[in-house]
Amino acid sequence: MRYPKDHGQQTRRRIVENASYGLRQNGADGLSVVDLMRLVDLTHGSFYAYFKSRDALVIEALALAMDQTVDHWLDLTQGLPDEKGFDAVVESYLSPRHRNNAARGCALPALAADIGRSGPEARRTFAGRLEKMIDVIAGLIPKRSSMDARQAAAGAIATMVGSIVLARAAGDKRLSDALLEAGRQALRNQGANVFPSP
Repeated sequence: MRYPKDHGQQTRRRIVENASYGLRQNGADGLSVVDLMRLVDLTHGSFYAYFKSRDALVIEALALAMDQTVDHWLDLTQGLPDEKGFDAVVESYLSPRHRNNAARGCALPALAADIGRSGPEARRTFAGRLEKMIDVIAGLIPKRSSMDARQAAAGAIATMVGSIVLARAAGDKRLSDALLEAGRQALRNQGANVFPSP
């Protein structure tokens, strides 16, 4: 059977995409090479035809997942005034839908702790993508100096990630919903300071 010319690239892309979902659902340490390859209906023996190591796949899948969050935020805020864009990101991030769908959600709450225990290349990749995320949020805070906007953006991301982590871990829907609302309220209060009334 002949494969199309770009079959190898398509297969590699499929492995990375499925790994990014699996890693967000189960954590970086929660899936073996066998599990990762099973996600795309391939044998684990073919893994090394596409990646030099499991860590290389984890890094690529992490980068894809974080890029998807940036793309989602840019789509969500396109054409909105800055304050409305900031609110749209917060509401989308701190929603029951995001809480309930770790596999398709932001990589930060799912993988940050694992990446913190990983090697320098994984941490560099994580830090570089996190800088992009901070840039997107900082771009929604135009009436501050660049340094102040970045600090406010980093605080907003930290609040969103922490709220989602706790909401997912709570186990009790009432408490989980309350944690999401507490995060939204904290960011509304921050937004009132970031976007003062005229």
